[in-house]
Amino acid sequence: MSRPVAVMAGIGSGLLLLGAFLFEYAGGLAPCKLCIWQRYPHGTGFALGMIALILPHLLIYVAGALSAAVTAAIGLYHVGVEQGWWEGPSSCSSGDISGLSAEELLEQILNAPMVRCDEIPWSLLGLSMAGWNAVISAVLCLIWIIAIWRELKES
Repeated sequence: MSRPVAVMAGIGSGLLLLGAFLFEYAGGLAPCKLCIWQRYPHGTGFALGMIALILPHLLIYVAGALSAAVTAAIGLYHVGVEQGWWEGPSSCSSGDISGLSAEELLEQILNAPMVRCDEIPWSLLGLSMAGWNAVISAVLCLIWIIAIWRELKES
């Protein structure tokens, strides 16, 4: 009974990844650095869900839960950057410019990425894409944990 649950969680990650690509290529919303970081664990989660079809195993379920937890954590971090709760990576956030010389400021402007991590290009019901990723990924993590629990119960 744990296999279908794990496959469902893997498909969930695949659907989130597909949604990200649709926003990028069909919707014209280019991803920032943190958006890209959130995609890797979803790719892993999808692959693990598909592997679980053939090879259901507790370690696969644990790895799936970890991948969902990682992307949820990155999403939460990204929300904090968007809301200004903390500073994001200097390579994709505005950062602190006090104390910079005119030359350093010009260099920072010229080397700034096209898409910044601290701006919200799209939101729904008050949550940005990063926020939705964090929430849905946390749910996917719980689904993977259900698969783990069922596998342990069956053993």
